[in-house]
Amino acid sequence: MNRFLCKRTNISSSDAVINDKQQVHHIKDVLKLKAGEKVVIFDGQGSEYNCTIINIAENVNLKIKSKVSPRQDKQFKLTVACAIPKKAKIDDIIDKLVQLGVYRFIPLKTERVIVKLDKPKEALRLERWNKIALSAAKQSQRNTLLVMDPVRTLDELIAKSDEFDLKLIPCLTGERRSLKKVLVTHVNYSNVIVLIGPEGDFSPSEVNMARRGGFLPVSLGSLILRVDTAAIAAASFIKLYENC
Repeated sequence: MNRFLCKRTNISSSDAVINDKQQVHHIKDVLKLKAGEKVVIFDGQGSEYNCTIINIAENVNLKIKSKVSPRQDKQFKLTVACAIPKKAKIDDIIDKLVQLGVYRFIPLKTERVIVKLDKPKEALRLERWNKIALSAAKQSQRNTLLVMDPVRTLDELIAKSDEFDLKLIPCLTGERRSLKKVLVTHVNYSNVIVLIGPEGDFSPSEVNMARRGGFLPVSLGSLILRVDTAAIAAASFIKLYENC
């Protein structure tokens, strides 16, 4: 069944209105849905609703038939802060992380990041990334939206990382523990952040700065992973142990 995002403020106990122009266009002109057809809406905050289309004009008006109880998941939040890779790899990273249930994503500028974005380009990229995250949420039937941060530098992130109860930095050199051993040892974490470095890894000074900020250097194994593989692998490992 088709799923669409609907703002919480546009949902009442019995009716809902989708007024986002892109979604209205998609419903009306791409999917060519009609009055009487059934759809699912979600508010991005955990709730979803089974609805019937009443009419489609400038907006899509819906009658709510039933509310689906929010899933009673553990209050576990995983944040992935990833150095911006070359080409369009970050699009795939965001898509896969949404499907894995990652709570928050932080695009990261580090010493060895090759991609250089000015403020206008950052704004355009953030708009694009949010669209990708929304599409992935619909596809995976996720009823919460990925929290998308603006692009940050590594030192900015570390300075504001006190909210996390487990902070990880996978890296290729220096003294490290296996990610598995760290996750087994730290069993009471609920708000985790993992940093993913760029092509060429974090610099030694960046690893030392992260270590001073409370981040634990870890290894993802003996092989060198590409940025996109590392992000997806790290998130998968952490989510696996969350569910154990």
